[in-house]
Amino acid sequence: MNIPKHPTLIRRSLLARQKELQAKSPVLAASLVTIRRACGNPNCRCARGQKHLGHYLTWKLKTKTQTAYVPVDLVPQVKQWTQEHRRLKQLVREITQLSLALIQTHVTAKRHKRARS
Repeated sequence: MNIPKHPTLIRRSLLARQKELQAKSPVLAASLVTIRRACGNPNCRCARGQKHLGHYLTWKLKTKTQTAYVPVDLVPQVKQWTQEHRRLKQLVREITQLSLALIQTHVTAKRHKRARS
């Protein structure tokens, strides 16, 4: 992200990102993973190498990784929810950087105003 140098431009960028901060869909702080696994049935095709595809969500809960199965018909929705979490997380990072830049440029801008008067 490119941070502007002038406080007014920083404020504009900050306000624009704050407007985007609203969630557009449910938010899911987890990762969607696809796993190929064998079911255990010796007569199944997966015993000969063609493993079954399964979709799972993983997330951390008090340092332990939790896992949940995601049915095939829910995969597109769950994928969108996890992407929405990533989008919001990135926006919060950018807002933080802009807020810090605003604080850092405050003193400099104040000095410039004093020098002009």
